Amino acid sequence: MNTDRRIRFGVIGCGLMGRHFAIAAKQWGMLRDFMDGPQIVAACDIVPDNLAWFKSNVETLVETTRDYRALLAREDIDAVYCAVPHNLHAEIYIDTIKAGKHLLAEKPFGIDLPANRRIMATVAEHPQLLVRISSEFPFFPGAQRIAAAVREGRFGTIIEVRSGFLHSSDLDPRRPINWKRKALTNGEYGCMGDLGLHAVHMPFRFGWRPVNVRALLSNIVRERPDEKGVMVPCDTWDNAVLATEVETAGNRFPMLIETKRIAPGETNTWYLTVFGTLYSASFSTKYPRTLWTLAYQSDAEQAWQRTDLGYHSAYPTVADGIFEFGFTDAILQMWAAFIDELIHGASMLQPFRCATPEEAEVSHRLFSAALESQRSGQVVELASMETPV
Repeated sequence: MNTDRRIRFGVIGCGLMGRHFAIAAKQWGMLRDFMDGPQIVAACDIVPDNLAWFKSNVETLVETTRDYRALLAREDIDAVYCAVPHNLHAEIYIDTIKAGKHLLAEKPFGIDLPANRRIMATVAEHPQLLVRISSEFPFFPGAQRIAAAVREGRFGTIIEVRSGFLHSSDLDPRRPINWKRKALTNGEYGCMGDLGLHAVHMPFRFGWRPVNVRALLSNIVRERPDEKGVMVPCDTWDNAVLATEVETAGNRFPMLIETKRIAPGETNTWYLTVFGTLYSASFSTKYPRTLWTLAYQSDAEQAWQRTDLGYHSAYPTVADGIFEFGFTDAILQMWAAFIDELIHGASMLQPFRCATPEEAEVSHRLFSAALESQRSGQVVELASMETPV
């Protein structure tokens, strides 16, 4: 590790999310009194235009390559950000960890449960490395307020939880097919693998982990045009509604999880609602400045209260509180959390970490059980997914 605390990164997968990381590195000065930002040393992609963008926009870059193994062989790289199709996760993540690099990976952390188990075994063999998974939305100020309320025990007994991630990017049936719309590269989970960790990151962090699931999965658009305009099968689940039960501290309550690529009117909506006997709270990125809360008082009229949050983030920035928080701000905050934990370990500057491999592993058991529930039309216990396959 660098003695000057400046973490040197390689990027494997230089598409949309790789570029967001590069932009976050450029915006590091937005963070107040924070440690040195990441330095992107090398980039890997098989698409020439993606590498060309990095060459033009990342001043610290010293190498571009089509071979991720060449990137991993560099001794001047401390950590790797990897954003590649799901079918490549196991091979590249395992090789990255074995190369001794810290890793911020993308969800779902393996194309399926067997792939996830192979990755998890490698993680367990290298406890000295920090491995986390990208999940930006919990770093919105409203989500952080809910996290603080959970830590403070303000909700009382949990009545119900609703969490989801919705967009309408696939509503147009003429949209060309890509790797996310093919089970071969995206995996059988479909929208659950692509979107699901975002929806379960916070509930799992709070210890709200399902014991069973009844899934309703929809494959709405079954064919899409390829790059030549020829209609080909689109064989992934477009939408998923998961009805689960959570049992914690002797309390059992329902948790409803939605992941949808075809949700008319939704651009990119992440939401979390928690109902409790003493306190309830609801936040959605559709209204990024608004937090709804209800504090229950006996014999008092019940009324939801709206709070205009402004810009109050996990890591303070130069932005004044009157400004509005957005997606690029959440990306910066997530990267700050990864760098913070990489430098400070358990003594992070604030308590909310990026998504963990253990949380991703629970999501795999949930999504695998959801597939079985869809096939059988029955409630499936997650314990049935614990035996290695």
